[in-house]
Amino acid sequence: MVTRAASDERMDSSSAATPQTGPTTVTAVPTGSPSTNKLAAAGLRSAGSSSTLASLVSQSRTRVKSTKSMATLHAAETQFSSLKYGDKDELGTATILDVQTGLQLKRHKGLWFEDGSVICRAESNLFCVHMSVLERHSMFFRDMFAIPQPATGQSDSLVIEGSVMRHSAQRIPVITLFDKAEDVSNLLNALYNIGPDFGNNDEEDFRAVAGILRLATKYIIDELREMALAHLSIAWPSTLKAWDLREDLARCHELETACPAGHRYPHPFAVINLAREVEAPELLASAFYDLSRYSYSQIYEPHEEDALYRPPDSAPPPLSAADMGRLCVGKEHTQQTITSLIQAMGNGQHIIRQAQQHNGHFNLARRSSSGPICVSAAACRKDFTELVELATQHYLFDRERGCYDPLYVAEELGQLKSAEISECKACAKGLESWAAREREKIWRLIPMWFRLDSI
Repeated sequence: MVTRAASDERMDSSSAATPQTGPTTVTAVPTGSPSTNKLAAAGLRSAGSSSTLASLVSQSRTRVKSTKSMATLHAAETQFSSLKYGDKDELGTATILDVQTGLQLKRHKGLWFEDGSVICRAESNLFCVHMSVLERHSMFFRDMFAIPQPATGQSDSLVIEGSVMRHSAQRIPVITLFDKAEDVSNLLNALYNIGPDFGNNDEEDFRAVAGILRLATKYIIDELREMALAHLSIAWPSTLKAWDLREDLARCHELETACPAGHRYPHPFAVINLAREVEAPELLASAFYDLSRYSYSQIYEPHEEDALYRPPDSAPPPLSAADMGRLCVGKEHTQQTITSLIQAMGNGQHIIRQAQQHNGHFNLARRSSSGPICVSAAACRKDFTELVELATQHYLFDRERGCYDPLYVAEELGQLKSAEISECKACAKGLESWAAREREKIWRLIPMWFRLDSI
């Protein structure tokens, strides 16, 4: 678990350090200086219908730990910043300005500690935090802080005046992080609190967790990366059992809110792109499969009532050309699988034969049965023929709910003889067992369908 800083680094978000008044300009380290060369050596750089087939029949009759640094994908960029104090605000606190641009920066309310030993700048936000906290969890910062620093006054820094937590004025370094301020805030909060405070895997929660995952990967915070991936894997799992649980939650959301089940989770585009960015292939199979359950028009030209619709200002970036190709190939496999499932149920011979076998003999008597023995192969074969006709009409012609989802189709097909009042409980049980085996087989094939087994 992520623990809090030592007692000498306790949090006091209600108070901010009172900086030295008057302009205090800090000179930047010149290019080619010893400190610049050391930073370079460390890898740092400067700047449809809801009806189900079962209901129609009854009416008529699923951890990887990644130790790779984000530097292998996109080099982590940092640079020291030159800051100075400006005029006091209405509360009597001196403002902080960027020396080069004159931009006024703001102290983060909850992450500006009086006894902080380093200032991290992200966009226009400043975080005064503790080197020890960053060093404890991040190999990146541990290595960076281990580099000998230039003499006082030469590195980019800011003088923080003495206070209750700081006995005398102290010059501390200022580091610019080229990341979103919201992501940096979420990351630092996760490090200071006892583990991250993740939510329910909805769209808002995904934005926060994705930001933490990106920075945990980028700055080599392996423990936090594992936590973020484990949380995302609840919604984008690698096992069929976990997938079924995910779908149950989505259906409950649909019943409670009258919104499409797809609104329960973030857009699959965002998940696939994130998985590529942070090298998390374990998220890809379920994300591609989820995306394949929509028609091409719903994916690329969704209407406002569609599950994949997002307003233009919050729409995720499109997939890469390679991933669009994988989606097309995978969707073709899902459609072929649905047709094959219906045909296999139509044959029905293996289901009936399994139901007929009981302790090594066959029971050919025509009678009602509540046991595991099929009492009439001819009658059950006729039932299967009728069910195939209904399934073909429902999924292949009417394109009703689930027509792009072979896992859903297999589950419903397995319940068809149970949905009606069947005289042969054995064949109903056999059909259910067959469907469960088919669903397991489908789940194992998904990575191959979307050509994810070779990446």
